[in-house]
Amino acid sequence: MTSVETRGEVPYRLLGGTGVHVSMIGLGGFHIGQESVTEQESARLIRTAIDRGINFMDNSWDYHDGGSEIRMGKALQDGYREKAFLMTKIDGRTRQEATKQINESLQRLQTDHIDLLQHHEVIRFEDPDRIFEKGGAMEAVLEAKKAGKVRFIGFTGHKDPHVHLYMLQVAAEQGFHFDSVQMPVNVMDAHFRSFTQPVVPEAVKQGIGILGMKSMGAGVILKSKTATPIECLQFAMNLPTSVVITGITNDRDLNQAIEAAKTFRPMSESELAALLSKTKEAAAHGEYELFKTSTHHDSTAKHPEWLGGESPHVQQLAPTG
Repeated sequence: MTSVETRGEVPYRLLGGTGVHVSMIGLGGFHIGQESVTEQESARLIRTAIDRGINFMDNSWDYHDGGSEIRMGKALQDGYREKAFLMTKIDGRTRQEATKQINESLQRLQTDHIDLLQHHEVIRFEDPDRIFEKGGAMEAVLEAKKAGKVRFIGFTGHKDPHVHLYMLQVAAEQGFHFDSVQMPVNVMDAHFRSFTQPVVPEAVKQGIGILGMKSMGAGVILKSKTATPIECLQFAMNLPTSVVITGITNDRDLNQAIEAAKTFRPMSESELAALLSKTKEAAAHGEYELFKTSTHHDSTAKHPEWLGGESPHVQQLAPTG
């Protein structure tokens, strides 16, 4: 995907069919809420990133029990909110739970609207059905959009590409079109349970903005010694991604992310083949993509109450005794 403009030091791309321009690198919300980063330091990093041209801010209702949203909300005061494209995610699967989480996110982020709200961790085949059923989370999200609290709607997941495809299928059956889809995009993905092979072309076909994440697999991919951080980021940028979201906990991370965006050039087929051949052996069994092969990244698996319990019709039909 080609850039449409440059702001500060960072090239911008179109977010799918929304007509909105977003920085091709995004600041990850999880990392700025970590205990190893002070609140003052996280605020400085967020503001410095925006000052240097990164406008895409990632977050989630559940990151550090809301701590990431609280920190970002404080950092986006004093005129920074207007410069940011703010995204957050909710885990609720029922209308009631989703409504509660949306309102909590707005309060923590100290804003009257979220630019992009995404259904988080769509990692089970029942998730799309729960989200779109009567009384499901999509009702709350559409209600929030109608009220001006949400501009665009998307979903995320990291476990299985077939769940992503099913989410798109269920949405199509309901006559709904997503503005964005977030997925793992990295140098190992092509070799194991790949998102980039089936999901990316479908998203492109439907004009859905692609948000890349896990470009370094939370740092685990780097331990394989098969690719450098810049190679990981630029591989993700080489795909038709609107934004590549990356964790930033210090100036080195920030400089690295901006450098990758500034120096990015489309890769030739031979360059791409060489990079993928370097990672093939290490990637074969998914051991460096723990988000696919373990529950380590599945926050909703540890908190089923966030999902809002079983559907009413499931409760009615469930066997008793």
